[in-house]
Order: sequence, then structure tokens, then C-alpha cells
Amino acid sequence: MESLKNKIDIKRLPQHIAVIMDGNGRWAKEQGKMRIFGHQNGVGAVRAISEACAELGVKYLTLYAFSTENWNRSQIEVDALMRLLSKTMSDELKTLTDNNIRLNAIGDLSRLPKYNYDALMKTIDATKYNDRMTLTLCLSYSGRWEITQAAKMIAEKVKSGELDIEQIDENVFSNCLNTSGMPDPELLIRTSGEERLSNFLLWQLAYSEFYFTEKFWPDFGKEDLYLAIADYQNRERRFGKTSEQLTENK
Repeated sequence: MESLKNKIDIKRLPQHIAVIMDGNGRWAKEQGKMRIFGHQNGVGAVRAISEACAELGVKYLTLYAFSTENWNRSQIEVDALMRLLSKTMSDELKTLTDNNIRLNAIGDLSRLPKYNYDALMKTIDATKYNDRMTLTLCLSYSGRWEITQAAKMIAEKVKSGELDIEQIDENVFSNCLNTSGMPDPELLIRTSGEERLSNFLLWQLAYSEFYFTEKFWPDFGKEDLYLAIADYQNRERRFGKTSEQLTENK
């Protein structure tokens, strides 16, 4: 069977793909296993999708790995997730290096256990010169938290006289977000059949195309990614304009 990869127009790739990796727990439950078993198997999907995006030429891949709300889960699951994150940082360094992928992380990283934070920073530092693709992990992250932090930053700049209120615009606000320096995602993928943002990149996803799939994250593979990108390429991105206006500007 021919790969869907051959149907993708490389010249019209999304520069930035964001993913809500959902369904690990339900996938594990179907296997009669504990939730952490699903998270462990989800690491394989992260590896496969990261490699596939880098191979295609996608420049930014952002993964919703752990939300601020996830701290409210059982302590057993949180501790297991933190241990898994630390182990993954060490195990996947070779994969990142071999594929020339730079690791990045955003969110309230100060809430991570020290051993997690140290492992994360070590891998980020080891990959900082890689330039094929930037893989961003959203950890202890939520969109509302990020927007609140940006508002505080702007307020401090106004208070100190560094910024005038009349200078505040979308660009100023974007530059105060965790994703400053990155283009907004053109494509959002969410697995597991759920169709909501769950407090993810609320500002950045304003004009993104959404792609939802019933597959749980551990089962989401390269062909599923290619299908999502092919679907994206069949859509008309108008940004408030009409189809006729887009045709006239070609």
C-alpha cells in the first residue's frame, strides 16, 4: 500500500504543528493495564511523530505533555509521569541528536521536581545547536496561565515606563508569550476523539486548522500524521477574506 507521505505537497507544509496527545489512559484501560502503561507507550508515538515531522521539513512541533490541571491527578500518577519524563529525557537524547532536533520546553517549569527540571535542562542544553526542527514540550502549562503571565509582564513594563499603553498591540502581546519567536501553529491535531482545546495555546491557535481523530495517542503513527497534513492541505485558509479575494491575489 502506497504511503500517504507521497500525497503531501512539501511546498505547502505547515511550518508549525501542535498536538494534544490524548487518550493514553483510555488506551491502557482497553489493554487491562494501569494508566501509566499508556503514558509509557505514548513515548513511542512522540518519537515516531517527531521523526516524521523532521523528515518532512516541519520546522516546529509543539506537544501538550502536562497541563497545570494535570497536577490535580492522583499523586501516584503524577509521580509516575514525572519519573517517566526524566527517563525519557535521557533515553531520547540520541534520537534528538540523530535527527538534528532541538528540544525546547514552555510552561511553569518551576513546579517540576528538581530531578525533572535538571534532566530537562540537560537535554535542552545538549540539543541547543540542532537546527532541523524545534520540538517544544508544554509542561505544567495552560493557555490561561500563559496569557495571565504575559499580561503581568506588560503591566510591569508599563509601570516601569518601558512601555506606553498606546504601544500595546498584538505583536507586543505575542512577544510576551512563552512561544515568542515561534510562528503560530497552522495545524492542531488532537487524538482520542475529544474535540476541545483543553486550555492549550489559546492565543496562538486563533487561525489554526483543527484536525481530530478517534485514535488514542499510543496508536497514532506516521501514516496518521500524513493523513492529518493531507487533510490540512485540502483546506482553504482565508484569514477573514473571501475565496474570490484569495483567487484574485494569486
